[in-house]
Amino acid sequence: MRAFREAVEAGDLDAVEALLADDVVFTSPVVFKPYPGKAITAAILRGANRVFEDFRYVRELTGPDGRDHALVFTARVDGRELTGCDFIHLDENGRIDELTVMVRPLSGAQALAAAMGAQFDRITAEAQAS
Repeated sequence: MRAFREAVEAGDLDAVEALLADDVVFTSPVVFKPYPGKAITAAILRGANRVFEDFRYVRELTGPDGRDHALVFTARVDGRELTGCDFIHLDENGRIDELTVMVRPLSGAQALAAAMGAQFDRITAEAQAS
């Protein structure tokens, strides 16, 4: 998913949003319930962009049909190192219809949960403004 990777690495969140299907479902590494819809997914990704420090992708894996991708990343949140993976599925039109993020270790996930929790009012307002 080169376009997604390049947009994230460049901090071009408008380009990231353009790659999302209207019915995309985002599954967070720290919240049980998935978030359906392009507006909330884009707002969450903008929030993550604000809290991640030194974010970089270190590996990319692609499934045999080209519709499943895994992008492994490293980052810091409030000084905590973490490793994570963006699992991406593309719909028949090449848009992202599923985005699942996982992170480790627990201390990194906890720092991410706290940082994103602090962003959530802003994330909600950004999603509603879309």
